[in-house]
Amino acid sequence: MDLKLNNKYALVCGSTAGIGKATALALAEEGANITLIARNEDKLKAVLAELPKHRNHDYIVADFSNPMELKEKVESYIKNNHGFHVLVNNTGGPAGGPVFDAKIEEFESAFTQHLKCNHVLAQAVVPFMKAEEFGRIINVISTSVKQPLDGLGVSNTIRGAVANWSKTLANELGQFGITVNNVLPGATGTERLTEIIKNKSAKTGKTEEESANAMKSAVPAKRFAKPEELAAAITFLASEKASYINGINLPVDGGRTKSL
Repeated sequence: MDLKLNNKYALVCGSTAGIGKATALALAEEGANITLIARNEDKLKAVLAELPKHRNHDYIVADFSNPMELKEKVESYIKNNHGFHVLVNNTGGPAGGPVFDAKIEEFESAFTQHLKCNHVLAQAVVPFMKAEEFGRIINVISTSVKQPLDGLGVSNTIRGAVANWSKTLANELGQFGITVNNVLPGATGTERLTEIIKNKSAKTGKTEEESANAMKSAVPAKRFAKPEELAAAITFLASEKASYINGINLPVDGGRTKSL
């Protein structure tokens, strides 16, 4: 299937590891020009070196704890280089723990890094998308949007806010040929999952292997996802082939989520 991503420009957040990196590589393989964005320049350079050499790839160093600085950097990049047809919003999740025990600062930090940053990036890229009559905004969130996950109180709360922001934005931008969709990862083989398994192991007294196996047993597929499997779904939603898919929450979780 030709996804018609040749010569499209994509901005991929959190693209130095995990789902973000896998997505950058997948989009590049389909012909897109990738601009990586994360806070660690050395890691950005390392991923940049892995992208196909015959494309126009680049990176932006930015910290998602400061939304206005992030916006200024991206707007400056667009002004001096090019706009983006595709935006992949992807940021590491908040620390785990019961929602009742969460500190106000934890909610504020997560809200900033997820919703505020998603919003300022959308504001930065949409004018170009409107001019091109083509745009794809894809938010990597969590299956907690459909079914809250135990022990991830702050994450459950903020992910829900992002999903509602996204759906509202999809309604507003659809008329311009811009789609806004959410991909909801289940348990995926990333550093984030390793952290969650360690926390579960510490709380239950089980070994990390036992904790991991218990998590796998809750998935009909009986395994964790590979980052590349999430990247494949994101890449399709970024393509011209997905032009009539808008405002959805797509679980990529091996069937773990119980709701329809």
